[in-house]
Amino acid sequence: MAGSQIIPTRMELGKQKKRLTTAKRGHKLLKDKRDELMRQFLDLVRLNKELREKVETGIRAANGNFVLAKAASSDQNLNTALLAPKQQITLEVSSRNVMSVEVPVFETRTRTESEGDIFSYGYAFTPSELDDAVDSLAQVLPEMLRLAEVEKACRLIAAEIEKTRRRVNALEYVIIPDAQAKIKFITMKLDENERSSQVRLMKIQDSMAAEARAKALEQEAAERPARA
Repeated sequence: MAGSQIIPTRMELGKQKKRLTTAKRGHKLLKDKRDELMRQFLDLVRLNKELREKVETGIRAANGNFVLAKAASSDQNLNTALLAPKQQITLEVSSRNVMSVEVPVFETRTRTESEGDIFSYGYAFTPSELDDAVDSLAQVLPEMLRLAEVEKACRLIAAEIEKTRRRVNALEYVIIPDAQAKIKFITMKLDENERSSQVRLMKIQDSMAAEARAKALEQEAAERPARA
């Protein structure tokens, strides 16, 4: 109970009112943050769905081309052709701030400037299906990296949404009601004390008035024989 935890004084009442004001302000800010995080999360989820569909389509196409290349050439020729990759990709990871959440940003650099410089074998001894397979993987790789970036951002933002939601609920259902109950209890006790003080004051005033009347009657009774 609120009454068993606090002393009902005006100083405590002011403290609880400040606590309530701060809690309400924090509740509003956290709700705004949660709503904005949810909006950005839904945008990322839609983007994630689009990217996943593109990546799955690209990988299916690449796998199909590799199956055709394997059917058109021996395993030894394919393994030899793909033994030493010609192109190299360097992944650089940075971050950006989204409503106090650090989400990753992926940037890639290739060893050579030409994006088409991906074939590490001669064309004379390999089937054209292998070219299509390698080209398919090269086309889908940027989408795969983007998908990884978006999925990680979704996980981080989802965790922050859950954390913010718990804080909003704690303020809304625990801290704010507790402060309101304590303010109500203290106000009620202070009003009771004030009424009790007024009653005591009125009794004292009545007692003093009765005492004054008694003294006046005594004085008047003492003066009567003297006049007689």
